[in-house]
Amino acid sequence: MSATPVVRVDDLVLSYGGEPVCAPVSFTIAAGRALALVGANGSGKSTVLRAVLGLLEPVSGSLQVLGRDVDEREELFRAQVSSVLDDDAYFPALTVAEHLLLTARGHGVRDPDDLTDELLEDFGLSDHADVLPVALSSGQRRRLLLAAGFARPRQLLVLDEPEQRLDQRMRAALAERLRAETDRGGAVLLATHDPELLESVAHRAVLVADDVSRRLSVADAARAIRAEPPR
Repeated sequence: MSATPVVRVDDLVLSYGGEPVCAPVSFTIAAGRALALVGANGSGKSTVLRAVLGLLEPVSGSLQVLGRDVDEREELFRAQVSSVLDDDAYFPALTVAEHLLLTARGHGVRDPDDLTDELLEDFGLSDHADVLPVALSSGQRRRLLLAAGFARPRQLLVLDEPEQRLDQRMRAALAERLRAETDRGGAVLLATHDPELLESVAHRAVLVADDVSRRLSVADAARAIRAEPPR
């Protein structure tokens, strides 16, 4: 594996309307590793993810993905980074199967038809392959977006609370896929409120907070999540 981290974040400061979103954040992610961002609702986890994806300009600090400054318009960046945020970013006029097939073909996947069939099965969408997203439940749309995140080549997978609207069986299946992701040498950056997913997938964690953002062990991060007020 390369000695260059897939993601390097040093003293990253982010703001909205001139106000800092959270305390400065620092972390690295190596190939074959998963890092989880934890913290209270509104602490800035999603904002950090958006900065890593080039969707938000940092105020200060440094940020590199695959050894380069982040530019989401760059072809190389788009070819190596896949993400699923908490957005309904689907193609409304395409069926579930068409959505996955277009994503796979558009990113040059070998055997896109086979991959589409695999993702439909793994994410419990086979019976909805010919359905438009608007006719899906909220949980089914979430599964579609997650499946699309796995439908393209990538070295970095960025997920914002991927456990949302998934039942326990699907959360377990997602954890298995994410472990396979790091086993093959991919890097994963996720924000999560699910202690079981964190313990199953993450190798390290970072607490994002107003006063100080700091590294945590996976065990301490899981305890911090379990101590959060009910959502």
